[in-house]
Amino acid sequence: MLLASFLAAATVCAPNVGNGIRPAPEGSQLITVEAASTVTTHATLQKWRRSGRCWVSVGAPSPARVGRNGLRRDRREGDGTTPIGTFPIGQVMYGNAPDPGVRFRYRRLVCGDWWVEDPSSSAYNTFQHVPCGRRPAFSVTTPGMWEERRAYPYLAVVEFNMRPVVPGRGSGIFLHAQTGGPTNGCVSIRRADLVRVLRWLAPGAEPRIAIGTSAAFRP
Repeated sequence: MLLASFLAAATVCAPNVGNGIRPAPEGSQLITVEAASTVTTHATLQKWRRSGRCWVSVGAPSPARVGRNGLRRDRREGDGTTPIGTFPIGQVMYGNAPDPGVRFRYRRLVCGDWWVEDPSSSAYNTFQHVPCGRRPAFSVTTPGMWEERRAYPYLAVVEFNMRPVVPGRGSGIFLHAQTGGPTNGCVSIRRADLVRVLRWLAPGAEPRIAIGTSAAFRP
């Protein structure tokens, strides 16, 4: 017993991106989105699994795109940046295409499905269904989720600004499919890579996604 405790305490984790995050993420699955700087729109996404106290990479990295205005810790609604920090993955995944085999609850998007981006609405930064063709009670400035077929064949919700929701801080941050350019604040990867990532994620592993710069991840 004492020997096992000593060995555990003496474990030195490899100097990699997963092990460089502070504070150390909870859960046993982790996704990192590493950008060279806060002004780039390109990043690298990597999956990690917990092994004891340490994080070990899973599979090959994927090229990713982030916000058109880079990364920002103090993100605001509509500023075109991707939030810096570590966030849980939402308990429901969504998509315009049929369930690709994810382990999370999956909702197929239909006409009238919205993510509320109106800071004045009590439903700000939540998923809402409005009967198809009916005008939403909240203001809208972007297409409905069901209309974004190229970007949203499938998506995972990044739980940014959700616990609690702060009006105006930012809404609708997703991990979704690439469309050929930067995003409005989400993280996007190639569709085939997205499917692999979403199938890999498990609710019981309490997965997190950590977004930041190389300098922050490699102190």
